Amino acid sequence: MNVLVINCGSSSLKYQLINMDDESVLAKGLVERIGIEGSVLKHQKAGQDKVVIKEVMKNHKDAINFVLKALVDPKHGAVKSLKEVDAVGHRVVHGGEKFANSVLINDDVIKAINECISLAPLHNPPNIIGIEACKELLPDVPMVGVFDTAFHQTMPPVSYIYPLPYELYKELGVRRYGFHGTSHKYVSQRAEELLGRSLKGINLITCHLGNGASVTAIKDGKSFDTSMGMTPLEGLVMGTRCGNIDPAIVTFLMNKKNMTTDQIDNLMNKKSGVLGISGVSSDFRDIESAASKGNKRAQLALDKFVYMVKRYIGSYTAIMGGLDVLVFTAGLGENSAPERLHICKGLEFLGIDIDENKNNIHGKEAEISKDGSKVKIFVVPTNEELMIARDTKELVGKSL
Repeated sequence: MNVLVINCGSSSLKYQLINMDDESVLAKGLVERIGIEGSVLKHQKAGQDKVVIKEVMKNHKDAINFVLKALVDPKHGAVKSLKEVDAVGHRVVHGGEKFANSVLINDDVIKAINECISLAPLHNPPNIIGIEACKELLPDVPMVGVFDTAFHQTMPPVSYIYPLPYELYKELGVRRYGFHGTSHKYVSQRAEELLGRSLKGINLITCHLGNGASVTAIKDGKSFDTSMGMTPLEGLVMGTRCGNIDPAIVTFLMNKKNMTTDQIDNLMNKKSGVLGISGVSSDFRDIESAASKGNKRAQLALDKFVYMVKRYIGSYTAIMGGLDVLVFTAGLGENSAPERLHICKGLEFLGIDIDENKNNIHGKEAEISKDGSKVKIFVVPTNEELMIARDTKELVGKSL
């Protein structure tokens, strides 16, 4: 079975065509600047150099059309005919409480995704556009929706409820949903394979650390709590997002700086985080470089990030009643040995004992805990596209 994985952003589209017989990537690519001057498709067939295709793409339907053409192109295509695309898996950011698992897409599912737009106004609309475009261009191909929020639907009420009037939860769905669920699910399943045993009875913490970052407590293989909330703004200090702050700061700034709700939203989502503290960049590599040259604000940004990750690891260890496995993933988690080391140092009392030599790796899977460490520490490169493809294969296989 060949599964096409589609991930639509507001003006971008990422894709992979995966042969699920051996889980090999046949082709992958990225469309940028959809609906903007200078739109471009960067396509790469396995074993070949990247091909850059510059075309006018007015909307996501145009973009997907060019992707499909690229996949069957005689020179750089991965299949001879679109009949070889057996299923499409769509990443959908927000499924609210409606979806605790991936689902075959039908009209009712599309309606439900539309109803979640108020919870993810920037993400769900392009996700829906991508689904509708694929339905039109590949009308006979089954499609699956895979939700960022689904993995976290196992959280107990004490984890997801906010201390606000309960009516706001019942009427408007104001609660913690969590995100990066596809990544947390993938790396937890991979950790299970590395351990060689079931996650039943295991307390695991997964740290998805990048420009967007979240930490998840996983008990018995199920999400028990997670740092992102009703939106991806809550939780850790991130590239440009502030994470946890005193909510009264919002009204304070609106009064003192005469800021509008849109300006506050932009400040917290786009101008804060390590960018706001350092004044250097939202890219941790730039901040690490500046800190190494004596930039104190850059060092403070790194210290704040590490501090917040430690805080979540400590609190999640407490609520689960102990910790057995710690996993680092995503851009920073997979590639920054210094930040992994700084996060683990000082947590020896929890049984977290990192091996500095084993930790000296970049972007590959490995155990980095010392021999005899009570807590196993792993680096596991995430693969959300493969997780989407696996869910798609399973659901489509059941429906045939």
